[in-house]
Parts: sequence; structure tokens; C-alpha cells
Amino acid sequence: MNTWLVILLCCGAFLIGALVCGFIAFKQGIKSRMRTAEAEIGSAEKEAERIVNEAKKNAENIKKETLIEAKEEIHRHRSEAEKEIKDRRNDVSRQERRVQQKEETLDRKLDNIEKKEETLQSKLKKAEETLAESDRIKRSQLDMLEKISEFTKEQAKEHLLSSLENELIHEKAVKIQAYEAKIKEECDDKARQYISLAIARCSSEQVSETAVSVVPLPNDEMKGRIIGREGRNIRTIETLTGVDLIIDDTPEAITLSCFDQVRREIARIALEKLIQDGRIHPTRIEEAVEKARRDVEYKIKKEGERAVLETNVHGINNELIKLLGRLHYRTSYRQNVLNHSIEVSHLAGMMASELGVDANLARRAGLLHDIGKALSYEIEGSHVQIGVDVCKKYRENSDVIHAIEAHHGDVETKTVVAALVQAADAISAARPAARSENYENYIKRLEKLEELCSSYEGVEKSYAIQAGREVRIMVQPEKVNDEKMVIIAREIVNKIEDELDYPGQIKVHLIRESRAVEYAK
Repeated sequence: MNTWLVILLCCGAFLIGALVCGFIAFKQGIKSRMRTAEAEIGSAEKEAERIVNEAKKNAENIKKETLIEAKEEIHRHRSEAEKEIKDRRNDVSRQERRVQQKEETLDRKLDNIEKKEETLQSKLKKAEETLAESDRIKRSQLDMLEKISEFTKEQAKEHLLSSLENELIHEKAVKIQAYEAKIKEECDDKARQYISLAIARCSSEQVSETAVSVVPLPNDEMKGRIIGREGRNIRTIETLTGVDLIIDDTPEAITLSCFDQVRREIARIALEKLIQDGRIHPTRIEEAVEKARRDVEYKIKKEGERAVLETNVHGINNELIKLLGRLHYRTSYRQNVLNHSIEVSHLAGMMASELGVDANLARRAGLLHDIGKALSYEIEGSHVQIGVDVCKKYRENSDVIHAIEAHHGDVETKTVVAALVQAADAISAARPAARSENYENYIKRLEKLEELCSSYEGVEKSYAIQAGREVRIMVQPEKVNDEKMVIIAREIVNKIEDELDYPGQIKVHLIRESRAVEYAK
């Protein structure tokens, strides 16, 4: 029992001693840490003080440097300002010197002007005296002239003006005739120039209606096949047909351009067949073009035979029938020439029947009167002369040849048939809407033509005939003499050209007639 108690007492004493030792050791550790912290705080304070001192020193340095730079900048600006002021002072002094020089110059000029004004005043005074003297002399001479000539001033003036006017009219007429003769010598060159200018001015409208055909395509891929590798297909088509192929951005369409409608029709038919077939290469193109040419020639022959049967004209040479068929592809002012020829044939035949003239001959001449237009693209010359030459070649009737030659007034009509063909041609070409001109415009154009011609002094009446292709003007013989007629005709022609729009040309025909009528009683 005592042993256990001793042990317990020992253990308790040991624990109490351990706790006391641990408490003492903990207290000493706290003291050492406090000493360490106090030392670190002291060193931090010293470092902060050092940093603050360095910052103050740097701030002082920066302040000194800034002040130095500011002083230098102020000094530089001051130098520049002084220099600029100096330059401006120099400029001002120079300008002052120039102004002073100009003032001196102006003073000298003013002195000279004053001297010249004095001289001028003296000269004006002398001139006025001279003018007064000349007026006195002139009045005395006029009085003397009036006494000698027995004319007053106004009478003499009228006499001189009338004499001068007559001389001028004669000279103007002579000059106009001379100029007309000169113009006739140069008419070929002028005609080519005017025709070229007219083609250039109306090309857009005319080409779009008479020289272009459009071929539809199933799709835009066909354009590449028509062009071919390196363009060989399109070159072959253009070479064989003589037609220009225009391939642009127009969707599913190709444009054919050519002035000859026969060639354009051959190209159109050949191209449509190639598109339907799908095989497009040079050999196939040659075959298609040749077949299209045969088809067109066959159609031309059929159209010629149709025209012959429709007009009941027999015995025409086969070559002339083919030429008639070619007129199916020819237009004049957008009027189909073959239909126009058939119409002229019917009109001439009807009028011939009414007059008791050979109707068959009249229909024959009317049908063939424009045959030259079938070859006007291939042979140089007017369609009248070409038609005459062709009909002579195929031994056509001489009366028919004369009608062809006279239907535009190139030669004087010698037969009734020729006059009938000329009248029928004018009726067919000039009827309303025949050549894209409505009735109202047609009437207005003729009325304006007559009104324009009647506006001249000395014109008694004017009549537009031949569907506006000719105007006949009756002048008063007591007011217009033969020489003045030339001048009036020229002035009317110039005014018509300036103010009117018309197809072809207009013939201005002035007529002066003097009559003396007496009655025997």
C-alpha cells in the first residue's frame, strides 16, 4: 500500500515538474520571438527612412533638370520670336520702299495724263471745228447735187438701193449657178461623205431592225460548243456564211449581224439545225451551211413563183424569178420589197384596165420595177440601172425596161405603162403605214411642207405632190423675176433641210407664168 502511494506521489511530482519546465520554456520562447520582431521592425523603419531620403533626392534632381529644360525652351522661343520680328520688320521696310516707289511712279503718270488731257482737249476742239466745217461743206454739196440730179435725198437713196438690189440679185443668181456647177463636180466625194455620216448616225436604229437576227439557245452551255476549241467553230460559221456571230451576256441567245438578209437567213437556219443536232464541228458546220443554202435557194424560188402566180404574169425568165424571190429578204424603209412589187403590179394592172391599156404588160413592169434591189448589195450603182441591165441581159420587153428606168423619174416617161408604174410605185410606197409612218404624221408632214413653201414673199400657192417627194410652187410674176427664182428655190431647199424630217429627197419646182388675156368684141 505504501509502495503504490509512493509511486503515485512520484508520478505526480514528475508531471508537476514537467509542466513547470514546459511553462518556463514557453515563456522564454515568447520573449525571444518578441526580441526578434522588435529587431526586424527597427531594420524596416531604417529602410523606409532610407527610401524616403532617396526619393527626396531624386525629386530634387528632377525638379532641377525640369527647370533647366524650361529655361532653355523659353530662351529658344524668345530667339525665334526675335528672329521672326526682325524678318517682319525687314519685309515691312521693303514694302514701304515699294509703296513709296509706286507713289512716285503714280505721281509721274498723273502728270503725264494731265498733259495728255490738255493735248486731247485741244485736239477735240479742233476736231469739232473740222466736223462743223465738213457738215457745212456736205450740206452745200448735197444741195448742189439735188439741184443737178433733180432728186431729193430720199429719192436718191431709194434709187440707189433699188439699183443695188437688182445688181445683187443678178450677182447672187450668177454665184448660185457657179456654186451649183462646182458642187456638181464635187458631188461624188460629198455624196460618199454624207452617206457615211448618215450610216453612222442611224446605224443603231437601222441595224437593230434590218441587220440583226436572234437565235434562241436551249442553255448557256451551248455558247461554248458553238465557239469551239480556240474558236474554230465560230470562225468556220462566220467564214462560210459571211455573218458576224455576237456572243455576249444575253441569256440563252446568240445574235447574227449582217446587212444581207439572205446570208443572215442561211446562217440562222444552219445554226438552228446544228443546235438541234448537237454535233458541232467544222465538217458538220459545212454540211449544215450547204443544206441551209439549198433550203434558202428553194424558198427564194418558191417566193418568186408565188409572186408570178399571184400577179398572173407569165413567161418570165427563171433567173428573174429567182431574183424576185430574193426580194423577199430585202426591205426598204422596213417595207418588204417583194410585197411592194406585187402591190405595184396589181395597182398598175388595175389602172391599165381602166384606161384600156395592156394590163398584162403593166403588171409585168410593176412586178419587175424594183428587180435591181435584189443585186444592189453585190453590184455598184442605183437599183434602177441594175434592174435595167439585168432585164436587158435576159431579153425583157423594151417597154418593161423603159418603165423600170423611168419609175423614179431618172428619164422622162415615154409610154403610158411607164407612167402607170411610176404612179403605182408612189401610191404603194407613200400610202399611210406602208413605210412606218401613220396617217396623222403623213398629213402633218405634207401640210408643214406646203406651209413652209407658202411663207416666202412672192409665193402665190404651193402644192405637195408625189406623196411629199415633190413640191410645186407658183410665184407671182410681177414680184419674182427669173433670176430671183433661183435664190428663192435655194432658200426653200435650205429651210426644208433644216426644219423637216422626210425619207429620200424632195424636189422643189418653182413655176413663174405671165399671161395676157384680151377679148375681141
